Amino acid sequence: MGKVGVTTAVVCTAAAACAVTALVVRNRMRSSGNWAPVVAVVKELEERCATPVGKLRQVADAMAVEMHAGLASEGGSKLKMLISYVDNLPTGDETGLFYALDLGGTNFRVLRVQLGGKEGRVAKQEFEEVSIPPHLMVGGSDELFDFIASALAKFVASEGEDFHLPVGRQRELGFTFSFPVRQISIASGTLIKWTKGFNIDGTVGEDVVAELTRAIERQGLDMRVSALVNDTIGTLAGGRYYDNDVVAAVILGTGTNAAYVERAHAIPKWHGLLPKSGEMVINMEWGNFRSSHLPTTDYDQALDNESLNPGEQIFEKLISGMYLGEILRRVLLRLAKEASIFGDSVPPKLEVPFILRTPVMSAMHHDTSPDLKVVGTKLNEVVGIPDTSLKTRKVVIQICDIIAKRGARLAAAGIVGILKKIGRDTAVKDGSKAVIAMDAGKRWIRHRCSSPCSFSLSVSRACTVLKDVNLMLRKLDGSHLAEGKKKREFIYRGCRFHRRPPPYVCILFATVSSLLANKRRRSDPFTDLVDWSPVCS
Repeated sequence: MGKVGVTTAVVCTAAAACAVTALVVRNRMRSSGNWAPVVAVVKELEERCATPVGKLRQVADAMAVEMHAGLASEGGSKLKMLISYVDNLPTGDETGLFYALDLGGTNFRVLRVQLGGKEGRVAKQEFEEVSIPPHLMVGGSDELFDFIASALAKFVASEGEDFHLPVGRQRELGFTFSFPVRQISIASGTLIKWTKGFNIDGTVGEDVVAELTRAIERQGLDMRVSALVNDTIGTLAGGRYYDNDVVAAVILGTGTNAAYVERAHAIPKWHGLLPKSGEMVINMEWGNFRSSHLPTTDYDQALDNESLNPGEQIFEKLISGMYLGEILRRVLLRLAKEASIFGDSVPPKLEVPFILRTPVMSAMHHDTSPDLKVVGTKLNEVVGIPDTSLKTRKVVIQICDIIAKRGARLAAAGIVGILKKIGRDTAVKDGSKAVIAMDAGKRWIRHRCSSPCSFSLSVSRACTVLKDVNLMLRKLDGSHLAEGKKKREFIYRGCRFHRRPPPYVCILFATVSSLLANKRRRSDPFTDLVDWSPVCS
């Protein structure tokens, strides 16, 4: 080989060696932890999502102010504060056969229940849950309501001998419709707008009961819609059925909302005769709450801009099950692009909006296995990211925690805002209690079990003020009553649970406790709530 050939060979060998060395160094940096970009992204997220107690008090105060404004006049607030025409709630004395339809998310439920009064309570109940095909969520009105009425007709046809309908009596249906409606009467209301991913043509401004009734008639079903209620009002009624001290209800599921019992004379925009009870249930539609005190991020802004309802339902987009998984996906996508946390290329599935649903996020968030096996499995199955390291899985858990903690604490601030509005954020002299019924849905109450957990709790021992405030978390939604049963209880920070609760629920109730307490042990005692360890009582 000549001198030129030798020189060329040496240069090529050196270049190849440099390339190999660079590749090895780059891979070594990745494998050993060049995590500066990852740390920066996570730190920024944590700072932007921060919810110190002072900020939460501001959110609670802003909620109370908006409630006052919404009651004063139509359009006076981002909160609709809708008059429900429900001025009497269940007492537990009710008897007979009743049907219910609950439409409010990606699924709807049909239920029948035989009530036996105070002695029998819920004598018998059956229900079915039906998934709504995605194309019907953005299609036409007839297609959606015909699909629902068809499922209802099949369910009625399966009615057994344990259910007793008096001869000559028409079946009655309670319609739980979990979207903003301007109530006209107890059994009619016009749709204000769709939320939670629905966008049905030709229905805004129309009477939703009339739409359903026509679909029922097309099925040849002899049934009358006797009541139209929001799912949150249904939760309030279900809670009152078991506990006469229930004053409000909160939904935390696909969407979110709250309802409460208001004094009729405290509703300036009410121009009708005052009800004999002196009370009126108000449907807040709190998902549309907005305040400069809400901690938001660029991910939230982008999600809102790309949503079906930009600029609307801001509170809902921060705390509800429809959106939390999508926020997580957006953070992980940024890490994949800017920090190559999942390798040299961005996983294609990670770029698909809403592929990472909140139940998946919840399952990962609750993973307590040493190697975070659930996190690894979900990343592989859902977004096609195999063989993640333990360090990467821990980052995913941390992001889940940041997003869930913000949502839970903001929901807690909203609850305290309601208590403030009705004057129950401090102790009352007569010793009466204020109970808030909650339906947290499968997204939050599922915890290492195959079916939704049902439990009730009381935070009455959490602090002095909370002697007068109880929080009930039970499967007591708009169409599904569940009887409380004596079970083993777990205690966490003064909260009693019939089952071990997930971190989201612990954070929510502990934050309510903090905001209502006169004194705290330190400025923000809830930074470590994910590391809870309940003790069986």
